[in-house]
Amino acid sequence: MQTVELSWQAAAVTSACLFGATAAIRLRAVARRGAAADGGAVAVPAASPPRCARFAGLPGGAATTREAGVVVGLFALWQFAGKYAPRVSGGALARARWIWHAERVARLPSEAAVQRLFLPHPLIVQAFNLYYASLHYVAVIALLVWMFLWHRDRYPEVRATLAMLTGACLLIQLIPVAPPRMLPSAGMVDTAVLYGQSVYGPAGFNPTEVWAMPSVHVAWALLVGVTVVRFSASRWRWLALAYPAATTLVVVVTANHYWADGIVAGALLALTMLAYRAGRAARQALGRSRRAGVGAAIPAQAACRNGLSGPAG
Repeated sequence: MQTVELSWQAAAVTSACLFGATAAIRLRAVARRGAAADGGAVAVPAASPPRCARFAGLPGGAATTREAGVVVGLFALWQFAGKYAPRVSGGALARARWIWHAERVARLPSEAAVQRLFLPHPLIVQAFNLYYASLHYVAVIALLVWMFLWHRDRYPEVRATLAMLTGACLLIQLIPVAPPRMLPSAGMVDTAVLYGQSVYGPAGFNPTEVWAMPSVHVAWALLVGVTVVRFSASRWRWLALAYPAATTLVVVVTANHYWADGIVAGALLALTMLAYRAGRAARQALGRSRRAGVGAAIPAQAACRNGLSGPAG
């Protein structure tokens, strides 16, 4: 089974292609309008706009490719930062041991015990490795496309939350923490190396891998699940919460993350959602204040003009 992994180079190329497609669609729309004007044609408006109609002044289709390009571009930056940003690997194992001990004190289930339940089933473990390597960005892009096409008014909220959540995770990851597969006392197997599916290369201590805390996979999966529950009208929408649950299981069984990594990811999602709402409320209050100021200024200006133009006393 081959590993499907989107490297930062592939993500950057994909993002560039999406932006290129956006430019091509826009140029084609401009050319069509020019041809119609030269031929004296009169554009007939559609009876009802399509689902992927204009967004932010872009022709239909161009908006979708632009938004996808933005997301994939952000993913490329995240991958690049993880692999090449300067990191201090010192203390990564010590922090990992502290998290492992804290989880035992809190009586959380042992990650090693959970992994041992799946190790006798190679096909399941290999499927988990593939899931870990590829599904997170596919699910996020699918979520954004769904929001963009069917819940356009709430799309900016989800995109902003995704950006803030990813940024918060990346900032915390600058403090290196070794994953369970690198912690000798955990007794866990690096399942990706075991089956030749590792996205990090050969086994060993690699400074670019010590960013276990928090789990971006779990953070994004929680965002997907919560967003579907919030905005879908289907009675089956609660099944979307199975996705973050399955992701949490996968990152533990593959020895890439601790339970604590998922818990922190959930807390970050809650904080970013609250931060977005607070920012939106502040912007709305500022807008109301400005409108009230403008409304009060107009009568004052009118009175001033009347006073100046009236008869002299």
